[in-house]
Amino acid sequence: MARIVAEAAFLKGYSGVTATPSFGAERRGVPVSAATRISREPIRVLSQVVEPDIVVVLDQTLLAYNDVLDGLRKGGWLIVNSNRRPQDIGFNGRFNIATADATSICRELGLVVAGITLVNIAILGAFILTTELVDMESVTEVLRERFPGKAMDTNLTAIRKTYEITKVKRRR
Repeated sequence: MARIVAEAAFLKGYSGVTATPSFGAERRGVPVSAATRISREPIRVLSQVVEPDIVVVLDQTLLAYNDVLDGLRKGGWLIVNSNRRPQDIGFNGRFNIATADATSICRELGLVVAGITLVNIAILGAFILTTELVDMESVTEVLRERFPGKAMDTNLTAIRKTYEITKVKRRR
């Protein structure tokens, strides 16, 4: 997802984009993070992101980890793959919250591999809706290069459906 967002942002005219994954222990099922930087100017900083504007959580159980939201800027976005409403997530005040049940959509569409529901592309719908940094057109263009035929159509359907069901709570 991080690379797709970076590529879509570049297509939207951002000249500075980076996407970097960060892996912990080398085993299946452990939390993984990735950071994407987007800027109108070239990016010269390649260090770890410590104050993100947006945090996307693909599995709501990860919210139990204290460090998931570390540094999230005031007024930023927390986007969570969850069937809960934003106000029920349990974080109030300093940032905006969006939730979308991408898991149900992906299961319905058959985006499951080895028993794991693949939600990372679908959650782009919530990202597009809330941040407005990229749009459906730029994401579609990137996906055309990555997915053949039916796989692209299925992933685009997942993104659109997730976009439509995203619930938003803006901070006051």
